[in-house]
Amino acid sequence: MADKQLTSRGAATKQRIVDAATDEFARYGIAGARVERIVEAARTNRAQLYAYFGSKDGLFDAIFFASLERIVNVVPIDGADLAGWAVRLYDEYLRRPDLIRLATWARLERRPAGHLVADADRLDDRKLRAIAEAQAAGLVRAGDPFDLMAMVIAMSMAWSPVSNVYAATEAEPAEVHDRRRALLRECVRSAVTPA
Repeated sequence: MADKQLTSRGAATKQRIVDAATDEFARYGIAGARVERIVEAARTNRAQLYAYFGSKDGLFDAIFFASLERIVNVVPIDGADLAGWAVRLYDEYLRRPDLIRLATWARLERRPAGHLVADADRLDDRKLRAIAEAQAAGLVRAGDPFDLMAMVIAMSMAWSPVSNVYAATEAEPAEVHDRRRALLRECVRSAVTPA
């Protein structure tokens, strides 16, 4: 029983660290994030954080890769409906703006060029395969599946927290989001439909 309680408390502490660090990294980036603020918000100490994650960079990596996996799992691609996928991504950015901010910090501070992650194939394989299958079925225009994926993702981010024009929030009226979803769906559909 005592071992179970320790395991449960340990898991709870680790989750508090992840939650606090997700907020900290999303707000301040990798360089600007402070371990002191993370452990204070998580109601723990540096030793515990380092025991779980090894370093501040290790903590960022754990959170960042979990956020990428979350997007893949929560918003799975449908090669036959890339427009719907773009809309679902738009909605996920509204629900979890911190996830897109983490990716932006990784781009700015770690990989300013090329793939966002060193092992890009690990995350893109399912997406590229889905697009290639839709192309083979005549549902999606010809072209490099990676370039099509990149374009659809970029379109889905038009109103995201990293937009250079306007960052949307969940607090905006539903009809505003409905209008954006309709425009996004129409634009992606137009861009990917075979001529």
